[in-house]
Amino acid sequence: MKKKLEILEAKKAEAQLGGGEKRIESQHAKGKLTARERIHFLLDEGSFEEIGMLVTHRSTNFGLDKQKFLGDGVVTGYGTIDGRLVYVFAQDFTVMGGSLAEAHAEKICKVMDLAMKNGAPIIGLNDSGGARIQEGVVSLGGYADIFYRNTKASGVIPQLSAIMGPCAGGAVYSPALTDFIMMVENTSYMFVTGPNVVKTVTHEEVTAEELGGASTHSTKSGVAHFTYANEIELINNLKRLLSYMPQNCEEDAPALAYKGGDETIAALDEIIPENPNQPYDIREVIEGTIDEGSFHEVHKDYAENIVCGFARLGGRSIGIVANQPAFLAGVLDNHASIKAARFVRFCDCFNIPLLVFEDVPGFLPGTDQEWNGIINNGAKLLYAFSEASVPRITVITRKAYGGAYDVMNSKHIGADLNYAWPSAEIAVMGAKGAAEIIFRKEIKESTNAEVKWREKEAEYAELFANPYSAAARGFVDEVITPSKTREKLIKAFKMLENKVDSLPKKKHGNIPL
Repeated sequence: MKKKLEILEAKKAEAQLGGGEKRIESQHAKGKLTARERIHFLLDEGSFEEIGMLVTHRSTNFGLDKQKFLGDGVVTGYGTIDGRLVYVFAQDFTVMGGSLAEAHAEKICKVMDLAMKNGAPIIGLNDSGGARIQEGVVSLGGYADIFYRNTKASGVIPQLSAIMGPCAGGAVYSPALTDFIMMVENTSYMFVTGPNVVKTVTHEEVTAEELGGASTHSTKSGVAHFTYANEIELINNLKRLLSYMPQNCEEDAPALAYKGGDETIAALDEIIPENPNQPYDIREVIEGTIDEGSFHEVHKDYAENIVCGFARLGGRSIGIVANQPAFLAGVLDNHASIKAARFVRFCDCFNIPLLVFEDVPGFLPGTDQEWNGIINNGAKLLYAFSEASVPRITVITRKAYGGAYDVMNSKHIGADLNYAWPSAEIAVMGAKGAAEIIFRKEIKESTNAEVKWREKEAEYAELFANPYSAAARGFVDEVITPSKTREKLIKAFKMLENKVDSLPKKKHGNIPL
């Protein structure tokens, strides 16, 4: 028995060494941690339980029979983060470039199945050169097995993807099917086809970083929700992100202990400028409303005309969607609509209440927007809010014009409560444009068209560009003092915490993709 134990310990030591000391040193030289080091920093100390440590690849093609690495290029198992169960897989680039094949994929599928059965998040630490060419179609089948499970798990358990190195070809679609993607600056990248293929097919000269680096995907494509300077920073923020989420769709997100007091925030009374066309930063409104330091923004550098993120209010997790007047006046465009719709649907999947701050002058006009599908993309956000059954509250801080008023969680599409600040302007369009249309004849016939236009503009503004007409109709539940917003919201979300709402019986809706 003693000898057998010695053999077991030797095999475990071999598996933990991965591709060997030289390859580990090479990984460190690139500024990257090894798969096991990443898991060590991610999970609570001593909580990791590995599954499939002694698995090896099965193919004998093209020299694969000459050396077998224990674990087959991926470390899988389970552990805890802040005492909460999670499942994790970490691809090991020191073993055959972390390439995916039959046994490698089976290990990932096994922990995904366990995560689904036990209702706990799955975290993927991706660092792979792609499909293992020597194993042929078996590698492709392995990817498809993972994609299928990503799809089945969607909306059931949180799925988080950290891109710690290369992620190319078929490998990019598993992260794309998960809820959030994180990338490391300068050491991780994602693309369907690499720079060499791009050059061959389109004759474009492009680097891997330009084509699919963290900056590209966080600012241009929107593929990456978060980017960080190094792996430790990413891991720490991944843990923070997880703290806003429940374990699965049947539970609520963990709440922190909270002791109430005077919730008046006087600074909110001074945020809205006197000039309705002057911008302000909606993040100041958010920070003045939520629990101090709790805002965790999603997609910060993408579609900056809308702000999305998680926060806590009275210790409870909420999702925030807010128009950003400081960027493109806060208009809704293609990218902003898609960004917000995706976030709303995630929150609804996992019972996270939604808070909307609205200051929107409408949808962005122009051929670029129309030709790129603003109708369909705007409808995605409309669909997402309309479908959401979690508690939903809107605060109109200033402009709420046209169809964008409807889309931004209005009472008409199922919002539970709508508040407005006294500065709110709720109308079909801005007073200036409305006056030009309604009073066109009078302005044209006037001896001083400019003065008449201003006069009619003021007349329209007094009648419609305020929250009181909407409040008289019940479309706004209350016009509130800005400094009392936090107090109102804490009470309102407390009142709504046992909300029950259900959609008509159906297989699923057909969101305008």
